[in-house]
Amino acid sequence: MQTPVIDFHIHPIVYDQFYVQTALDWIKEMHADKDWDQFYRNFSDPDYLCSYLQKNGIDYGVVMAEISPMVTGVCSNEYVLQFCRDRDMLIPFASINPSLTVNTGLELQRLVEQGFRGVKLYPTYQHCYPNNRRLYPLYSKAEELQVPVMVHTGTSIFKGAKLKYGDPLFLDEVAVDFPDLSILLVHSGRGFWYDRAFVLARLHKKVYMEIAGLPPQKLLDYFPELERVADKVIFGTDWPGITDPGANIKAIRDLPLEEEAIQNILGGNAVELLKLKT
Repeated sequence: MQTPVIDFHIHPIVYDQFYVQTALDWIKEMHADKDWDQFYRNFSDPDYLCSYLQKNGIDYGVVMAEISPMVTGVCSNEYVLQFCRDRDMLIPFASINPSLTVNTGLELQRLVEQGFRGVKLYPTYQHCYPNNRRLYPLYSKAEELQVPVMVHTGTSIFKGAKLKYGDPLFLDEVAVDFPDLSILLVHSGRGFWYDRAFVLARLHKKVYMEIAGLPPQKLLDYFPELERVADKVIFGTDWPGITDPGANIKAIRDLPLEEEAIQNILGGNAVELLKLKT
């Protein structure tokens, strides 16, 4: 059976509010060749997104909420859950902001009970180190429930982002304290810290490199020994931050890697993380 292709990094086009205009402007610029109003209406429809993903060779997509009012904006958990409802190929991931949530562990349990399959943290946008003790109840609950935690690492172009919070090394402490917690280093330390992301993935059995936002054709420049951690690499596009998901998939398939490694990166590893029945 062919391993499904899983895009582990999709943002909805609709946000409750974009708090910083640069975030919306960036998306519009990425798709400047399209009629924006029509584009926005199309991708506000989850069925249209599903069709778009299928046309691009994607079998499942992780759709992420975002609660980052100081930088990008808010795409609420409620919206994402409704957007993904009754669509098996869309997998909802929640957002929890530790500055706005009293008990992050209880909040995660509530969200998982509602149907979320994991959670994403945005340290550079939420201005909180990922090893902050306010997040430890969340990590403990995620480990107990066996749901993955995505953590933005590396750089960001958005006004107000603070890059010091994006160093993957802060996740080393979390991986040590929660050895059975699945941690995805989103963007794999993009810009400054590729080496740290690679070492952490090799060192910790449950730490993964998520490669959304990285040009696929340059992966072996960033990670010359990528094949050594091919069972720890997760594919994602960062849509709508790209214009052609199918081209990204083709670029992965064209890398000089063993076929098993390519299949693992494009979906095999994600199947295990998400416990999908394929």
